[in-house]
Amino acid sequence: MNFDLARSVAILERTPEVLRSLLSNLSDDWTRGNEGPDTWSPFDVVGHLIDAEETDWMPRARVILAQGEDRRFPPFDRFRHLRENRGKALGALLDRFADLRARNLADLAALRLGPRELALTGEHPEFGAVTLAQLLATWVAHDLGHVAQATRVMAKQYREAVGPWRAYLPVLDR
Repeated sequence: MNFDLARSVAILERTPEVLRSLLSNLSDDWTRGNEGPDTWSPFDVVGHLIDAEETDWMPRARVILAQGEDRRFPPFDRFRHLRENRGKALGALLDRFADLRARNLADLAALRLGPRELALTGEHPEFGAVTLAQLLATWVAHDLGHVAQATRVMAKQYREAVGPWRAYLPVLDR
């Protein structure tokens, strides 16, 4: 599928509610469980998505659209959330994510992007030149990947409990 802004926004606007519906009012066994050392829980995933809302997608889009002399993106700290969210409640994180996403999507809509703007480039610290369309497509794929991650981590909490059905549940061994 080629990038389409309207189809992208249709996914981006749903992610906060998908996560709220999946995670609200569940025990820590579900929301704080992970896949082992150096892996993320669903709680951590929400924190990471907040960080991306604050420091990645729209800030990088603005760098691209400014077309200034320095188009290099500042590096993204993929682990900031592990420090920032200690002691916070998941409900508060879900609310924060929903608020940030709503603001970012309103800002995105206000830009009235067309083909010319979507073709503009910025400089990723690792990948080099990237277009605004690629950045926005990555935002969508990033959301979907982390929703899948959260559900995979939750499924793995029952890895042993399912007994022999594990043979039919590949999600438990990914």
